[in-house]
Amino acid sequence: MNGVSRRFGAESMVAPLREVLVKRPGPAFGRAFDDPRHGFLHPVDFDLALRQHDQLCQTLTDLGVTVHELGAETASPDLVYTFDPLLVTGRGAIPLRPGKPNRRGEEDELEKWMAERGIPVVGRIEAPGTVEGGDTFWLAPGVLCIGRSLRTNRAGAQQLGHLVGGDVHVFDVPYGNGPAECLHLLSLISPVTERMAAVFPPSLPAGLYELLAELAFDLVPVPQDEMPTLGCNVLAVRPGVLVMAEGNPATRRALEARGCEVHTFPATEIGVNGGGGPTCLTRPILRD
Repeated sequence: MNGVSRRFGAESMVAPLREVLVKRPGPAFGRAFDDPRHGFLHPVDFDLALRQHDQLCQTLTDLGVTVHELGAETASPDLVYTFDPLLVTGRGAIPLRPGKPNRRGEEDELEKWMAERGIPVVGRIEAPGTVEGGDTFWLAPGVLCIGRSLRTNRAGAQQLGHLVGGDVHVFDVPYGNGPAECLHLLSLISPVTERMAAVFPPSLPAGLYELLAELAFDLVPVPQDEMPTLGCNVLAVRPGVLVMAEGNPATRRALEARGCEVHTFPATEIGVNGGGGPTCLTRPILRD
């Protein structure tokens, strides 16, 4: 079926993004720094966070994406990072089970939103399994990569692989700086075309590097000093048309030198403070 007849399904990271779900910052985000477990870097400038989120949404709208807003609010400030609690496959939604304890229950809010629009549930990740969306990405339709990390465990990866079916690859994500500064698989790679990806080579799983080499991927290295400013978190609206956080000039130049069209938005408050870039802030509903 073509993209006009389909209502959901996003088994790609780079196919044209038609519809996306976002969550505008609410009260929980505004007070996130008060609880160290949330991992925010400094007290939230709430008005600035709202403006930055609005700029991201406007950029997406200008690029032809239909942006839906999740109207729910929970105790978790991380609900703004809608990529993590749920996947949308061609058969329907898969609510996940976050490994970060304060995020438990976010998946229920996204599942309710999907149900209200007639998007079926394929299955759920059940305890003791944990999976966060940031540890998943589609290398191609029907080819899912899962990172086993401090937020996604073996049981969760196995469950998700069974639910998705097809060609599933599981890679161990480095421990990095530990639970307080958790690395997701998508902290280390962002596909930007069918055969190009921005990557952070020092922490890229060796098995993933081998697979990318077999597929003749062009790898765009992100420098160490642009990792904290989300240089490796790049959202493809369509192949080579990208959205990324401001403040990553080396990565932007490298992508543009390869022919990519790069759009940026200020993300200091909505992204860097809470640790989530444009991919994290968006849950694709439909790509075709």
